[in-house]
Amino acid sequence: MSRLQLSYGFSRRVFGAGDEVRQLAVFHYRYLHRSCVAMAAEQKMITLENMNPNIKTMEYAVRGPIVTRASEIEKELEQGKTKPFKEVIKANIGDCHAMGQPPISFLRQVVAMCAYPQLLEDNKFDETAKVRARRVLDSCRGHSVGSYSDSPGIEIIRKDVAAYIQRRDGHPANYLDIMLCAGASEGIRNSMKLFNYRENKVPGVMIPIPQYPLYTATLAEYNMNPIKYYLDEDNNWALNVSELKRSIDEARPSCDPRIIVVINPGNPTGQVLTRQNIEEVIKFAFSERLVIFADEVYQDNVYADGSQFFSFRKVLMDLGEPYSKMELGSFMSTSKGYMGECGLRGGYAEWINLDPDVRAMLNKSISAKLCPTVLGQAATECVVNPPQPGEPSYDKFKKEKDSVLTSLKERAKMVADTFNKTEGMKCNIVQGAMYAFPQITIPEKAIAKAKSMNVAPDMFWAKQLLDTTGICVVPGSGFGQRPGTYHFRTTILPQTDKLRLMANRLAEFHSDFLKEYK
Repeated sequence: MSRLQLSYGFSRRVFGAGDEVRQLAVFHYRYLHRSCVAMAAEQKMITLENMNPNIKTMEYAVRGPIVTRASEIEKELEQGKTKPFKEVIKANIGDCHAMGQPPISFLRQVVAMCAYPQLLEDNKFDETAKVRARRVLDSCRGHSVGSYSDSPGIEIIRKDVAAYIQRRDGHPANYLDIMLCAGASEGIRNSMKLFNYRENKVPGVMIPIPQYPLYTATLAEYNMNPIKYYLDEDNNWALNVSELKRSIDEARPSCDPRIIVVINPGNPTGQVLTRQNIEEVIKFAFSERLVIFADEVYQDNVYADGSQFFSFRKVLMDLGEPYSKMELGSFMSTSKGYMGECGLRGGYAEWINLDPDVRAMLNKSISAKLCPTVLGQAATECVVNPPQPGEPSYDKFKKEKDSVLTSLKERAKMVADTFNKTEGMKCNIVQGAMYAFPQITIPEKAIAKAKSMNVAPDMFWAKQLLDTTGICVVPGSGFGQRPGTYHFRTTILPQTDKLRLMANRLAEFHSDFLKEYK
């Protein structure tokens, strides 16, 4: 029996038959109907209680609450609100161009001509850039970057990536081992999914502490177990095999270790691994039957005298069998290095020695995402196939590239020197990458106050820094750190004058902070 029938029946029994009663019953039904519809609209089909719990546990510190507050402060400044500073300096993320790094002309010209082929007739662009643009366009369906590419990427660019790897490492490379991706992060996430298999235990992934939050966020989303190994801060963030052994032995009872992640040069720590250290890691992975994920997106960012980048692939091949037969994933990006093209989302993953059946499954997996952005692929082409000596673009390209890297080297030294002169702060040499990760002293009084507010002490410190100076950095707890130590990560990307001002202002703040909570 419908609500209308019930309402009509009730009204007739109470008031008798008639048009007025029928009108009242209809009104009553419509009222009930609207109420039910409204209640149904308010009762959402997906709520915090019934959504994927793995998403709720994800955290991504470099875009966390401090950054949200920094954006709010920027809007307050725009509205004319008075602050003890005139601008917010966002040193929380490695966004090169946002911090004033100029783009590389050659790369931008190629991407521009790929997007707008009429520019190929423009005399302002030299022939080198035009050759690269035509190379990309001739490989696109319909000669347009608006068309889909093959899921692993444009074949000619994959072949150029393989040639680039072969020049770098001195060992042959196969383009079939290459998949282009929307930044290294996408390649890492696509690859890690392959290992999400549990027979008796949750799969485990060894990650460095401190680490780039991509890894903890991805592992939380995939419900995989992080196996944390600590880098040796007292030895310039070196990677000790004894610590690797400790962490994996402690983890085995609760998970099935399958992967070891190594970030080299390091993020957030800025170290560059020695060749000997890489050999030790490879041999450890072999003995423990682990697959290596080599995150090498900062391979062009090496600054310290005596430091040199060695790819895991090169060292693995140099060692010969059995190590040269190990499965290895390596990841590279257009977002870092001297390029800094974060927004174009270009990069590649190379998988060597992968089981053919597993590779087929990986290809099937990435085909579901159609293809990486084709303009990002064009940017990758410029990175792996840059102007060569004798080509028209070479002199300008080399000058711009050297200028960016020389400036970063100077800024890396300046930041570490400034922090090491500051009371209650110490910073390892920034050997590479784009960040410093100084350790800071936080007095017991400040720690107690932070705990009373239910926030981590370094989060409390970072918020005070933001509110007082307008400088936005990321607390070390967002990357992981040894218990009882406190850090923050800052980029070295602000241009020299602004970075010097930022570092000095930050040092002054910390001195005042120590006095306040003495």
